[in-house]
Amino acid sequence: MHGYDIRKSLREDFGVLSNLSFGSLYPALARLEASLAVRAVEPAPPLRRSRRGAEAMPLTGSLTGERAALVAARTTAKAAIALGGRSTRARKVYEITPHGEEMFEELLQSADEQGGDPRGFSLRLAFARHLSPQARVRLLERRRGELVDRLQRGERSLARRARPMDEYEQSIAEHAQETAANDLSWIERLLERERTAIARTARVARRATAAPTKDSNGAPLPATVGAGDGQDGRQRP
Repeated sequence: MHGYDIRKSLREDFGVLSNLSFGSLYPALARLEASLAVRAVEPAPPLRRSRRGAEAMPLTGSLTGERAALVAARTTAKAAIALGGRSTRARKVYEITPHGEEMFEELLQSADEQGGDPRGFSLRLAFARHLSPQARVRLLERRRGELVDRLQRGERSLARRARPMDEYEQSIAEHAQETAANDLSWIERLLERERTAIARTARVARRATAAPTKDSNGAPLPATVGAGDGQDGRQRP
């Protein structure tokens, strides 16, 4: 994808979690390209031109975003003139590299640097399908620990208050505790589901590797004679 499509995809997939401006997106893509996490590929077809001959700019619904895109377009046009008028209509298209995929997995499995940031956890969980079941359990267990710690700190803070709270302060404190408790209950359900799936997979694997006890017709197979057994199956002295 090129930058505009990446931003559009993020907005469609994550909604309010992806309030990403072009001013943040393109420098991030430049850093990823410099670190060899992404690379430029065959450019997309040129944009359609308007009646004035200028490139048709996609509407973003954001005044700030459109202003940034306009500034970028003007800067690109000036650069084209400085470079001898070479065409700059084609958008730069990126794809992830094997090194980028390794970085992606490391970021997903790493602990949240800000510790307890719900947006960081939500972003990791949104991509959790790319993790192994064991890594997903570790991610959820870390979040559960953060929520348990938040509940305990909230209880201690309420118990040590130097003055009584009015009804509004009390309602805010109760809401914070209830929100953390609800999140903890949600995490517990996700953990139970992941552990059940892991256990189910392990049972299937054990059945697949177990020695068959019946033949194709359903008849019991004869017992295997061990290395120290006699021909009649009895233990040798």
